[in-house]
Amino acid sequence: MPDFMSSPFDQIPAKKPPPPAAALQAGPVNALLPESGWGAIHRGMFGHCPRCGGAKLFRAFLKPVDHCSACKQDWTHQQADDFPAYVSIFLTGHIMAPVIIALVKDTSLSLPALAAIILPLMVGLMILFLQPAKGAIIALQWWFGMHGFPKERRSPEISNHEE
Repeated sequence: MPDFMSSPFDQIPAKKPPPPAAALQAGPVNALLPESGWGAIHRGMFGHCPRCGGAKLFRAFLKPVDHCSACKQDWTHQQADDFPAYVSIFLTGHIMAPVIIALVKDTSLSLPALAAIILPLMVGLMILFLQPAKGAIIALQWWFGMHGFPKERRSPEISNHEE
């Protein structure tokens, strides 16, 4: 009798388990960790290290650094892939929809004139949102301990002293 509970995909060899969290955390323990995921996202959106906020996250427009120069966090684990582009397109579409509707409804511009206004605005917005989206997604991956990142949180005594 054939085994109907397994598929050909079940026979793919499993990936190597990630190294233990202690081996991944090369940075000092006293790095000023963000209080919340929103703090990490804020740091990442502005191109700063989500862990310490003390160094740049990107060495090129969309290329993250391998290791933070301040806290030595390893950023090679990030797997943002296409998600920043999706976020950029989503935000651009929601901003441009009312603009396009207003231009078409309230002006009598020709189609080439509308295209000359709308297309550069859309491309510009998509490029503008791309790096902050990637930084925020890398920060979220780090905050939730995804893809081999250690899940780190600020100790309660540090949080209470800053309030």
